Amino acid sequence: MKLEQLIGATKPLQVVGTEDKEITGVEIDSRQMADGKMFVAIQGTQADGHTYIEKAIEAGATAVACQQMPELLHEGVTYLQYADTEAVIGRLATTFYGNPTGRMKLVGVTGTNGKTTIATLLYRIFRRMGYKCGLCSTVCNYINDEAVPTECTTPDPVTLNRLLGQMADAGCEYAFMEVSSHSVVQQRIGGLTFAGGIFTNLTRDHLDYHKTFENYRDAKKGFFDALPKKAFAVVNGDDRNALFMLQNTRAAKYTYALKTAADYKAKILEESFEGMNLEMDGREVFVQFVGRFNASNLLAVYAATCLLGVDKEQALVELSAMTPVNGRFETIRSPKGVTAIVDYAHTPDALANVLSTINEVLQHRGECWTVCGAGGNRDKGKRPLMAQEAFAQSDHLIITSDNPRFEDPQAIINDMLDGLTSEQRNQTLAIVDREQAIKTACLMAKPGDVVLVAGKGHEDYQIVQGVKHHFDDHEVICAAFGL
Repeated sequence: MKLEQLIGATKPLQVVGTEDKEITGVEIDSRQMADGKMFVAIQGTQADGHTYIEKAIEAGATAVACQQMPELLHEGVTYLQYADTEAVIGRLATTFYGNPTGRMKLVGVTGTNGKTTIATLLYRIFRRMGYKCGLCSTVCNYINDEAVPTECTTPDPVTLNRLLGQMADAGCEYAFMEVSSHSVVQQRIGGLTFAGGIFTNLTRDHLDYHKTFENYRDAKKGFFDALPKKAFAVVNGDDRNALFMLQNTRAAKYTYALKTAADYKAKILEESFEGMNLEMDGREVFVQFVGRFNASNLLAVYAATCLLGVDKEQALVELSAMTPVNGRFETIRSPKGVTAIVDYAHTPDALANVLSTINEVLQHRGECWTVCGAGGNRDKGKRPLMAQEAFAQSDHLIITSDNPRFEDPQAIINDMLDGLTSEQRNQTLAIVDREQAIKTACLMAKPGDVVLVAGKGHEDYQIVQGVKHHFDDHEVICAAFGL
């Protein structure tokens, strides 16, 4: 692509050097640099890209986008100065990759819980109906049926636009993606055009980064503020922040809810660990999901599917064929009649929702064993709250390691135990080794009991002292059950 095309799309404050040159790529990581690429220096949270300009040029960069012009200007290198490179990188990337969201319909899902389930089910439904489409999620990215590994909920702007460009080039008509609060604040989704946005709910999370709940909430709202007039914004009317999300959006506004008046309504008629009978939009449908939170997720999927032009009856047929997403309320049955549930719940609210669902289905016909921990180097304030929720709704609680990262696992466990009274701590087991904790619950549970293993869900690794080790809750459970 000609550099002048990137300049025309972003209007830098000044350009030093020739505009008439071919650009072979756009990068924010100097280690990915090659001959003919543009290096964009961003003042990030971990490092300042301006300190890597020289390395990028040594590696072949022929154009540099920056906020502060370097003292040394190399001949043959064109320098573009912007007031804020973080704000412009999205437009540079989307321009370079041919404006992929102008060639397909992109729907973003944001909120604390439910993002992965909703985005993944939308992708699966549209694939089942024969459409070419893509998925950008916490678990895995997909271009049609091709899996593309992922490392975070929403990638950096260059990686994201490269992926979306590949989707568009592959003929995808739709793409569905999770939109994290970090991605909004860090403008990773800058330059993208969304056909729709979905809000799930808002509870405490990521305060290690956002510092206050209000900042976290406002980050989510920022996504809806930026939606274009032609897009739709559909929000969970049962969440007290729903209308706040819609305050300044230009998009067409819709609500979905189980409890309150809304454009799209549903209620649970009957449920078991095999699934639920729902009344959705005045029609009855059986789904292979369990719990009020999943009924809400499915309603969001239904609403978005209809808003994208699918017939209501067809949308319900497709919903009835869907199965849970990996690591989201997945059930494993033992030969002796114990049910294990693997769930990604890693916030107080998510844990409360899952446990409430388990107890609603159990109805005291068995006991609930909960195995959970909390991640290291993350919001410490939620640790005692998670322990409180787990103890309140479990018959037996085992607190263990999650991903300790660079923290001492025992210190994290102690933070959780601080949320319990001395009497409650005496009734709680603390087992640092996650494998032993899971095996203990599985072996002590009786027929008819449920073992909830929460926190890691789909993850097949554990990070200890910064080193990633293979660890899969599913594998440990199956081994304990003799499967």
